[in-house]
Formats: sequence, structure tokens, C-alpha cells
Amino acid sequence: MYESAKAEYAKYGIDTEKAIERLANIPISVHCWQGDDVVGLDGGGSLSGGIQATGNYPGRARNFNELTADIKKAFSLMPGNKRLNVHASYAVINGEKVDRDKYKPEHFAPWVKFAKENGITGIDFNPTLFSHAKVKDGLTLSSPDENIRKFWIEHCKASIRISEYLATEMGTHCLMNIWIPDGFKDVPADRLSPRLRLKESLDEILSEPYDKSKVVIAVESKVFGIGVESYTVGSNEFYQNYAATRNICCLLDNGHYHPLEYVSDKIPSLLAFYDKVALHVTRGVRWDSDHVVLFDDETKEIAKEIVRNDAIGKVMIGLDYFDASINRLSAWVTGQRSMQKALLNALLLPNEQLRKLQDNAQFTELMVEECKTLPFGAVWKEYISRQGLIDDYITAIKQYESKLLKERV
Repeated sequence: MYESAKAEYAKYGIDTEKAIERLANIPISVHCWQGDDVVGLDGGGSLSGGIQATGNYPGRARNFNELTADIKKAFSLMPGNKRLNVHASYAVINGEKVDRDKYKPEHFAPWVKFAKENGITGIDFNPTLFSHAKVKDGLTLSSPDENIRKFWIEHCKASIRISEYLATEMGTHCLMNIWIPDGFKDVPADRLSPRLRLKESLDEILSEPYDKSKVVIAVESKVFGIGVESYTVGSNEFYQNYAATRNICCLLDNGHYHPLEYVSDKIPSLLAFYDKVALHVTRGVRWDSDHVVLFDDETKEIAKEIVRNDAIGKVMIGLDYFDASINRLSAWVTGQRSMQKALLNALLLPNEQLRKLQDNAQFTELMVEECKTLPFGAVWKEYISRQGLIDDYITAIKQYESKLLKERV
């Protein structure tokens, strides 16, 4: 089947061997928080900040050992180049009396050890500005309370130091992404002051010295959240202007926009101005509901924009979803494989031919899209086989579940 598919693609000038080789080297940063429903390890507090993980499927990881065991199993079923994305709330503090503003690299040394032992190519990091008692009236870096702002500023500075440690240890960059839950449930009386306070807080955070070749700092916007439906301090307009004027990175989460806005369309816009663009790929259903990524139209379009704009390496791909209603390992693997399928699909398109049709205003021919019916599935199966994997990962997950996960009920 593969040899036949290879010949079919060759008619369009597409080298399937080259596509398979490129796909295997595209890093995808897989989030640790799918394994425990974003609970974290530091006991910071109940899930808040407009975040919900719905469902009660048995087997949630309850500690570092269980979480890393699940990650190891899930990663063994994922093809390609895998990074690991960790939130600060996953600090391994072992009962130590330390709050988030005082976290140190040593609290994440177990994650480095785990990554090195399991062939993970890098670790990305996120300060955790939610699920904590010092989120006052739903505000953190934009709070009118100076002490609250100072606490979270120090947490983000500590996160920069941790990120540089992770980059040094892993021998590759660390993307440090700042997202805050700040906003208001009802229409605010003052939209500007919270944003000016956020701007000042971010400037203070960026005053922390760090090696820019090691740490890539990003800011992530959101249109709304549960409990902050009317106004979000960290809006898209605010962060894009802030990132552009401070020479840092914008992170686009495709669940964080209006349902008729598409991140696939935003990627080339940002590539016109930024050296790097970061992604959190998720699947919003009517709102930012963090459903498991599937091989759907928007995921395909996101991958197309990365590939057709020669932005592999410029666009930093991360996943961000959490579903507590289904087997969590299956969610991890399904989402990562779906992103890989989308990238392979994009690599197997005659992008140069399609671009020429557009430039020559041959819109009739461009609409035909016969290349979409080529035997993609055969190439995917060949790729999976070369990665030493099989299509049927569910059986392996069910076997793992029967041995270990039921003990956690």
C-alpha cells in the first residue's frame, strides 16, 4: 500500500520519504496536566481561573510517581519528537513549606531526571497563576492590591530562573508561557487601569536577567472564561502589542478566541512580524472547553500554515487539553497523534503548485483539490511502522489500565 501511495504522490512532485523524515523531527510539546485534570502537585488550591476539567473517569494520577508513570506509558505510544510541558504547580516539594514565589530549580530537578531517562528532547514551562489563595477577587498581575501583584511578579521571576535551569539541563530552549485568569464577570467601570497594572507587572517580570538564547518568554491571551465573561485583562490586542514592543513571543491558543476566529489565519499574520510564534493546540467546542485534539479541519489548517510558510522551527507547537471523562492516556495519545497526522497531511500537499495557481489567479484549478484524495492513510501507516508503533494503541492502554489505574480508584 505504501509503495502505491508513494507513486501516486510522486505524480504531484511530492516525496513521501522526505515528508516522513521531516515529520519525525518536528517537536511537539505535550502537556503534563492531562494526566491529573490540572490538579497539580503543590496543593495550591481547588481548580479556579475559569478552568474546568469535567468528568470522573477513574485513575487520575495523584502524585509525581503516578503522573510520570502515565506520561512514560503515553509517550511510548506517541510517534515523533516529544517535548514535555510542565506547569509550576507541578513542583516536587515533598511537603516542604514553600510557596510559589519561592520555587527554585531544585523543585523541578525530578522532572529533568525523568525527561533525560525517557528520551524527551526538551521541557517547556508555565508559571501557574490560578488555583491559589492569592488570586484575589479573580486578579493576579493586574490586581489593585500591590502585595498580590508583588507575589505573582516574584512567582514569574522565579519561573524565569527555573526555565533557564531547564534549558541548560536539557540542552535546548525552554518556552516559558505566561497566562493569567484576570478579568471581570460583569461589565467593568474601568477597562484601562487593570491593563496598565498588568503592563507594569510584566515589565517588572522582564527585568529579571535571563539568557534569551535559552528562554523564550511568551504571553497568552484569552477572550473570556467562566466567571470572567465580560472582560479579560490579557486580551489579544493587549498581548500582541505588548509582545511586539518588548521583543517577546505571542502564544496562540485556538480555544481562546471567538468561535469564528481561526488561529490558522493568525499564524501567517504573526509570522510577518515575529521570529517565533507559539501555539497551544486544543479543540474548543462552542467555547474554550479544551477537548482532545482531533484530525479535524482547524487542526489541519494550523498545520498547513506552519508547513506552507516554511515555519517548522519558527512555530513552537504545544498541546493543551484536559478531559476527565475518558481514559486520560488515550486522550494524550489521540491528541498528539492527531497533531502529527495534520502535519503529515500538510507535508504531503503540493504547496508550491497551489501557491502558483493562486498567484496566477487560476482559482478554478485551485478549487479542484484532487490532491486531497491521495492515499494519505498508507503513508501514515508507514510512518507509524517506522516509529516502531502500531495503529491499535487502545489495546495497550486498556492493558495498562487494567494493571495499574484501577488501583487508584
